[in-house]
Amino acid sequence: MQQQILDTALQLAAKTGWEQLTLQQIAAALHISLADIYRHYRQKDDLVDAWFDRADLALLSTQISKELPASARLQQAIQQWLAALAPYHKLTGQMLLYKLEPGHIHLQLGGILRISRTVQWLREAAGLNAGGAARIGQELALSSLFVAVFIYWLNDSSPGQQRSLKVLQHKLQWGNTLRLWH
Repeated sequence: MQQQILDTALQLAAKTGWEQLTLQQIAAALHISLADIYRHYRQKDDLVDAWFDRADLALLSTQISKELPASARLQQAIQQWLAALAPYHKLTGQMLLYKLEPGHIHLQLGGILRISRTVQWLREAAGLNAGGAARIGQELALSSLFVAVFIYWLNDSSPGQQRSLKVLQHKLQWGNTLRLWH
């Protein structure tokens, strides 16, 4: 039921926009009660988190060869994450704008934690295992890269967001030159 609720929310919001979507609309479309939704999602923003959890799961489900250079492993992981969001590319941007509204400070703080969690999964999926100061530098660099590429991707209207993938590759090569991924 949890996945059905999320899928229905995405389908409805793709037609109406994220801001206009209500939990009542989702319940009506599924012929369930608001209490049924509450059992899985306590607020509308939990659906956004579930959407990004789905992208995290997609990147973790990808077999990435440890034989590849670290930058190529990171590229595969990030591309899988973005590909999972691609079917609702425009809607994903609307979800983030919703989180960034001035009255949603509590959602903004959660967004920072979300970035940190995804970056940790990216490090794991790519097999990055630096420790100490090198790990801290790697996490800061990867967080910056991830946010920059994601923002670019959200605004990328090229077919398949190919420009974003080139930006990702360029930034990863830059990090490779600085030996950030070792």
